[in-house]
Amino acid sequence: MSFEHAPITKAMMMGSALSSFFVGLFDVKYYFHLQLVPHISRHHQYWRLATQYLAFQNSSDLFLTEVLLYNFGIHIERRFGSVKYASFFAITILLATLLEFLALLLFNRLGLNYISTGASVFVYSVLYQYSRLVPSVYQFRIFGFQFNNKSLNYFLAFQLAISRLPGSLMVAVIGVITGQLYRSEIANFNAYRLSPAVVTFSKRFLPLIGSLRAPRRSTRAFPEDSRSVNAQFAGSNTLGNDEVVTTSRRTAQANTPRSRNIDGNLDVGDGLGNPRTSVMREWVDELTGRTDRANSGIRVPTEAEISQVTSMFPTVEREVVVGALQGK
Repeated sequence: MSFEHAPITKAMMMGSALSSFFVGLFDVKYYFHLQLVPHISRHHQYWRLATQYLAFQNSSDLFLTEVLLYNFGIHIERRFGSVKYASFFAITILLATLLEFLALLLFNRLGLNYISTGASVFVYSVLYQYSRLVPSVYQFRIFGFQFNNKSLNYFLAFQLAISRLPGSLMVAVIGVITGQLYRSEIANFNAYRLSPAVVTFSKRFLPLIGSLRAPRRSTRAFPEDSRSVNAQFAGSNTLGNDEVVTTSRRTAQANTPRSRNIDGNLDVGDGLGNPRTSVMREWVDELTGRTDRANSGIRVPTEAEISQVTSMFPTVEREVVVGALQGK
């Protein structure tokens, strides 16, 4: 899997990693920490509600977020489209900021005084879309319990949710709620799109945040090393080193119709586009003089032309018709 058709996910992963690195490098993590007491209630630093999403406090949360965004963020962006996915990110951040502030006010007496920083809330909002939109591919059992290919992502998300209780768990709950609000038609959030000016600015001045093509896969059916090893055990029936067996689709040259000889039969090529005939056919052509006529530039009539003239003149022999069409 690559970042093809997923520039927003790539930008989020790059931005979160770089911002967290520089915040730790310059030792300014305290500017990106959010607590109700004393940051909001005493110092009235409401700007922390916005800066909390820019960096993570520890490397473990950053690592889990990067893995989760790579696993299912790319799938959701490809289904939504980059413009809708960016709009979905903006709506999620605005709703999450409001819900986190209300949660700190309501549950402060129950021990909730801080919120886990970083873009974890967006991860859980995308996770909800992933659970609803992307079906499972296969299922398996471990000790009698049934799982599918999506279970690992759910396990990593659960580990991120319990990493810094109770703030991390509240972030997970708020992220799932914002995902449900976006998918529902209560306030028609899914109809919102970023303005064309913002989209044009991003495409023009952020060239690094673009789509990456998928890596080109080799068309060889056998690796080079294994081919030489298999040739020692398989004997003379194996393919030579100069022949490459590929799994690519047939080219346009291979799909073109093959040429026909004088008899109307298909000529068998030698693999390079050159017709190859048998020894018996060459001997028959020499006896009948067909080779001389072909080398002298005489046009060989097709079977359709011979049949058409024969139907018009049924009493004329075939050899006479062929000679007339050849211009004798």
